[in-house]
Amino acid sequence: MSVRCQQSPVLAGSATLAALGALVLYLAEPSGYGKYSENLMPVAIRLPARAAWFLQELPSFAVPAGILAGQPSSLLGPPATVLLGLFCAHYFHRTFVYSLLTRGRPFPVVFLFRGFVFCMGNGLLQGYYLVYCAEYPAEWYTDIRFSLGVFLFILGMGINIHSDYILRQLRKPGEITYRIPQGGLFTYVSGANFLGEIIEWIGYALASWSLPALAFAFFSLCFLGLRAFHHHRFYLKMFDDYPKSRRALIPFIF
Repeated sequence: MSVRCQQSPVLAGSATLAALGALVLYLAEPSGYGKYSENLMPVAIRLPARAAWFLQELPSFAVPAGILAGQPSSLLGPPATVLLGLFCAHYFHRTFVYSLLTRGRPFPVVFLFRGFVFCMGNGLLQGYYLVYCAEYPAEWYTDIRFSLGVFLFILGMGINIHSDYILRQLRKPGEITYRIPQGGLFTYVSGANFLGEIIEWIGYALASWSLPALAFAFFSLCFLGLRAFHHHRFYLKMFDDYPKSRRALIPFIF
């Protein structure tokens, strides 16, 4: 039995993403994991960072991948399945590569649960929309929105992965010492890893030209942009020799 597109849950999910992004900006506090966990959640139950990241990110890969697995397979199928494949590629890396390499602090279980629910909902929203609702013309592969969007997605993913690599090299296993990141886009901004992921999702929104993708890009900009701002402020307070020309998120601007 074929699944028919229901627009109401797509609109509700997209509105929820946008509202969550606005709420993040309104509250103006970083989520309480990583360097902020001790101050915001001093007595929280925690899991090791690798296990927590794996469990949190898994639904964002498994849910859309499961939806995608039910579609006819081909190397270059309909644009919607290719776009969902890009989404899955990002979260495959976050689930099975990043989570096993990270050297972060133990992760509060309450934030793991919130992240798990968010990833489940967003994975379902993006997968459901692209497979059952999206309609693209035959020439979408040659549309400038698709081409530029995919380019930005791949560029942003490359920046994100390279920046995460630089951050990992700052610590030996088991260390929690903070050092000034150097190289790559960290030359210009404190949140190079966040900038890369924001570029990814802007590219995804452009290539898919959809409300759910736009809402997710907006949420990512709010959530990661605020985190970059707090990281920048943290570095300025901790290091007297922190580069004064370095910005928080956007080179030379912010």
